[in-house]
Amino acid sequence: MKLSGGVEWALHCCVVLTTGTDPVPAARLAEAHDVSGSYLAKQLQALSRAGLVTSVQGKAGGYVLTRAPELITVLDVVTAVDGDRPAFVCTEIRQRGPLATPPEACTRPCAISRAMAGADAAWRAALEAISIADLARDVDDDYGPAALAGFRTWLAAGPDADASPQAR
Repeated sequence: MKLSGGVEWALHCCVVLTTGTDPVPAARLAEAHDVSGSYLAKQLQALSRAGLVTSVQGKAGGYVLTRAPELITVLDVVTAVDGDRPAFVCTEIRQRGPLATPPEACTRPCAISRAMAGADAAWRAALEAISIADLARDVDDDYGPAALAGFRTWLAAGPDADASPQAR
């Protein structure tokens, strides 16, 4: 399964949004990740349409998670950004060509279709078992508790902050 780059950015944004309770402007999230604001806005809109984040209007506005990070799965984010289409769609090749199997003999999916459906179900189950809170904990485990705390401090400092989140 190939996922779009938007999934990665959306997941990073969701993890960063766990660091505080104040809304985070899209421009600030884009700056924190050094990505195009218009590109990131598309991912945030997809998350918003899926009900994973909400946009708060006004001077202190921005994005916030709509529910606890323990209740948002990686699969929720993948589905929001890339859709819920299966990774494989069987086109019934077995019913084509000079040795075609007659449609009436195709009473169940073929072995290839079953294998691919099983793989699709397995990766979906794996992603559904990981929450945004799990990812945030892993960031702290991998880089130390200062990593997300650095984002929290940098975001709180506002758009005039001159140091990167990693430098704090």
